[in-house]
Amino acid sequence: MTRSLDTRAILMFVLVAVLFAGTGFVQSWNIALGIFNMGLISAIMALGVNMQWGYAGLFNVGVMGFAALGGLAAVLVAMPPQADAWAEGGVQVLLGLVLGAATIVLAILAWSKLPPGRLRLAAMIVILIGGFFLFRSVFDAGVEAVEAVNPSAAGYLGGLGLPVILAWPVGGLLAAGAAWIIGKTALGLRSDYLAIATLGIAEIIIAVLKNEDWLARGVKNVSGIPRPVPYEVNLQRTDWFLDLSGQIGVSPVIFSSIFVKLCYATLFIVVLLLLIWLSEKAWNSPWGRMMRAIRDNEVSASAMGKDVKARHLQVFVLGSAVIGMAGAMMTTLDSQLVPSTYQPLRFTFLIWVMVIVGGSGNNWGAVLGGFLIWWLWIQVEPIGGLVMDAATSGMSPESWLRIHLLDSVAYMRLMTMGVILLLVLRFSPRGLIPEK
Repeated sequence: MTRSLDTRAILMFVLVAVLFAGTGFVQSWNIALGIFNMGLISAIMALGVNMQWGYAGLFNVGVMGFAALGGLAAVLVAMPPQADAWAEGGVQVLLGLVLGAATIVLAILAWSKLPPGRLRLAAMIVILIGGFFLFRSVFDAGVEAVEAVNPSAAGYLGGLGLPVILAWPVGGLLAAGAAWIIGKTALGLRSDYLAIATLGIAEIIIAVLKNEDWLARGVKNVSGIPRPVPYEVNLQRTDWFLDLSGQIGVSPVIFSSIFVKLCYATLFIVVLLLLIWLSEKAWNSPWGRMMRAIRDNEVSASAMGKDVKARHLQVFVLGSAVIGMAGAMMTTLDSQLVPSTYQPLRFTFLIWVMVIVGGSGNNWGAVLGGFLIWWLWIQVEPIGGLVMDAATSGMSPESWLRIHLLDSVAYMRLMTMGVILLLVLRFSPRGLIPEK
């Protein structure tokens, strides 16, 4: 049984490799490598979701929010600080945030220390209302001052100016912190309520990114995020690169783009392999066997003395950290943070399709699903256009049916995802590479 599963997995990965290689030969290697890099990031996101669903049965529909926090980390870590904005209102913004956090902490202490009754109620009202107005008076003034500084090009505090690659673990930490807060309140809920809670909190995170310009420019976006790899223009000016492109016989312009994508791919592959190795070690350890026991029967595991809620919180935080890291990697690849692009269809539904199609509970299955589904997501539309054009070639150019079919090609990717999901659930409900 194990041998057949291993052979099946190898054949599946070979098939996906053929798809990417075919893209390189038929279209271009620039396109193939671009899809491959995003496939690597998608595979890492799918690994994070697989930890939560495949290991513990946690239905997280807030993938989008954790990926966005990773993207925010790239801005906060790598972008240079805006000295003028800090001078005008940066200290006030930080002081306001400290006052807001202190209000929450003081309210929690008052609720836990004071006995139930009118005194506790009065103390909570005074702390929350007084703290809110104090927080807003300080924070709003600082935000207004920061956002007024060169709003067309900056209007935010900027980051720390550190190497962007440090943003990847920081993105994981930001997502893990948010997951801990969410988990402490939502993991006690039933699975359907957990899904609603994570979806709502993800929307809140996106709303904050869109509206708080002082943080990351809101919908005005942050572009020009530093890269961990060389710039194409700089490569085209170096002698060794020009000599190498001449030896290969490729234009320096084309080869520079391919070279940069290969550099990104190398970094992403290292991260992916490290995460797979750690995931496999965890899955085959006593901790992994405990998580499977909790997933399969929470009542029995609880009766055996296992702290189910604590273990759920642990794996929820770990999976979210992986998603946050992938979000930071994606923003690094794009060199920009665009909050409006974080949509549930792309960053939640599609990742879940990757996990389900690949095989939940199997780390390699999640990786396979990440590559396969992302390739299909990108390539189905152009392939569908060619197929539809050939199918309607015998019709009149003015035919309403031909025009309608050609205009509907963009929806082919949505239909394809639905069809693939239905076929996999019908004929291989445990995924293409099932859990062993």
